Amino acid sequence: MLLEEQRFLHEDLERLEQAISDRVVSEPRNPRDRLARDHEIARFLESISSQSTKLLDIYNDADASRSREIQQIGSGDAMEEFYKQLAEIKSHHAQYPAEPVENLERAYKPKRGVDAEAQVAMIDAMFTGEEAFGRFFDLYTCHELYLNLPNAKRLSYIQYLDLFDNFAPGAGGIKRSDKLTDQYFQYVGSLASDLESFMRRTRPLENVDKLLVDFDDEFDTAWEKDEVSEWKKEEASTVKSAAQVASGDGVWCDACQKEFKNQNVYDGHLSGKKHKRAVAEKEEGGQASNGAEAGGATALRLKERAIAEREHRVKRLASAMSTERSDTRVNVERKQGMTERERQLELQNLFANTVTPAGGAQHDGEEGDDDDDDDKVYNPLKLPLAWDGKPIPYWLYKLHGLGVEHPCEICGNFVYMGRRAFDKHFNEARHIYGLKCLNITNTALFRDITKIDEAQRLWAKIQAEKRRHNPDDGSMVQMEDAEGNVMPEKVYYDLQKQGLL
Repeated sequence: MLLEEQRFLHEDLERLEQAISDRVVSEPRNPRDRLARDHEIARFLESISSQSTKLLDIYNDADASRSREIQQIGSGDAMEEFYKQLAEIKSHHAQYPAEPVENLERAYKPKRGVDAEAQVAMIDAMFTGEEAFGRFFDLYTCHELYLNLPNAKRLSYIQYLDLFDNFAPGAGGIKRSDKLTDQYFQYVGSLASDLESFMRRTRPLENVDKLLVDFDDEFDTAWEKDEVSEWKKEEASTVKSAAQVASGDGVWCDACQKEFKNQNVYDGHLSGKKHKRAVAEKEEGGQASNGAEAGGATALRLKERAIAEREHRVKRLASAMSTERSDTRVNVERKQGMTERERQLELQNLFANTVTPAGGAQHDGEEGDDDDDDDKVYNPLKLPLAWDGKPIPYWLYKLHGLGVEHPCEICGNFVYMGRRAFDKHFNEARHIYGLKCLNITNTALFRDITKIDEAQRLWAKIQAEKRRHNPDDGSMVQMEDAEGNVMPEKVYYDLQKQGLL
């Protein structure tokens, strides 16, 4: 009975939409409850997608069964067809008397009591204790894998949080040749999968798959243009041709692997039988080895591409979750200064299911639903909210100077509240991107500089000092006169102007 199934799917879709709207209206203050609600909405959206696919198949009517059923109902006696289908339904339930009937209204109703606790418990099992329900990273396992890599720097966990997405040899201490090992490939893959899993668990309503596809497309474009940093095609060493290669001391013959003192001796050597035979043997051997060399180079480049793709994904995921990354670093520094008792108390407060009002008395969550005043946050001074959804103390607000504005012209006149956020933004992507727009590459020297004109003047001064200490006087280019004397380019042209050459 396709028509009945079609009606049921339409009803199911309407109830799913109503269930989503009921949950969107309510905004839980507890981060754990808010995350549980988002995951439940994500499951409803998946159900809407699957049910819509089934409904679309019915409307497409590929096997014409729906058309036949409509024609059968419309052409014959409607009441006769009705009693026929009713008899089939009774026969089915007589055959399966204990089959439960699905109650859609109850299935999509917001959970209460034990069902709500089970739903929140699912969120508890989804995160580790360090992640605090998606607020912080837990990269201790990846940090241990990094420390076991050959030639890796001995970074502390806090230093690793700052540098885990910086794959330059100077930052991570791992050279390009050391990255081609299986151990490094597994490390980068583990790091990328952990970050991807964290994003899926903390952002259930975002289309993470589409985001990853965009990252891969961006990497493919950059790889084809050879614009991937640290993984550009290495400049092959200068191949000395069979004809000749001039060096500072003489002339080299690549076919014979021999060096001659001057050009005249080399020219006489070219007409000899030994040289011609060496050239022929080199050409025959080169044709046989070209296939093997090309295959080896292709396999090596494919491995470099796989590693570079994972590194690029780690960079993009870390950039997309920059807030969680900075919060993780602050949390690790804070925990290092806490005693064991303070850590236990904080853990108990994090897992507590009770809400403590300002008066000090505790009320259960169900009792709090009866009192609307408990759900309202009294915040006349517009103080920032803490992790529990309550305003931070005013003395803490004044201690950190959160009421002081720090504008940055390089960041597009963005205003940072408090000195801590202002100091931290110099290492963030917004400020670094603003400096790159000014053609400033060395960003480490521009800390505490927020004006565009000041940054440009300092960069011009740095470039002038660099040119002054490293003048280009032509001493790097060597010239040779007719007698074979080698000298710098500047000296050569000075002597030529004086007519001494």
